[in-house]
Amino acid sequence: MEYIHTLENFNEKIAGDRPVIMKFEADWCPDCKRMDMFIGEILEEYNQYDWYTVNRDELPETAEKYEVMGIPSLLIFKEGKKMAHLHSANAKTPEEVQEFLQANL
Repeated sequence: MEYIHTLENFNEKIAGDRPVIMKFEADWCPDCKRMDMFIGEILEEYNQYDWYTVNRDELPETAEKYEVMGIPSLLIFKEGKKMAHLHSANAKTPEEVQEFLQANL
């Protein structure tokens, strides 16, 4: 996953007409580390999509704008609009993440 470090880069990545997946996380987050243990297989399965990582502490205004209250959270964007949001409470297992992706892509 490519890391996004600036608002300009974030806006550029979400502007396309293909869905992109943004994973919001933070270095200090234990649930984010747990997701990292299983997200690789999901990335392989959904490799036709572009995946990006946003450190919510680097871009707090962006996290707030898109209502990222908990991390890790997965957001799907298309044409600059948030199409779907998997909140952290529902992103604890590979099955929950796969169900979210299947329902929204």
